[in-house]
Amino acid sequence: MDKLILTYKGLDSWSRPVYEDDKGNLYCDVDPRPTSSVDICTKCNNAFDGEPDSPVRNKEIVLVPHRITW
Repeated sequence: MDKLILTYKGLDSWSRPVYEDDKGNLYCDVDPRPTSSVDICTKCNNAFDGEPDSPVRNKEIVLVPHRITW
């Protein structure tokens, strides 16, 4: 399985954690509650405050420094 390494960049306007890969693509965790599983989606138009877009599937997600939760 491919590995996707994402680095935490901050919280968007909906308080969702935003992460960035090594190519500058932005992603967010759409349900960052500690009791839920990681649900990573791309950001629409790669905008920091953009809506969640396509879900990331079939990849091992590595969050640096760790998963940010509410």
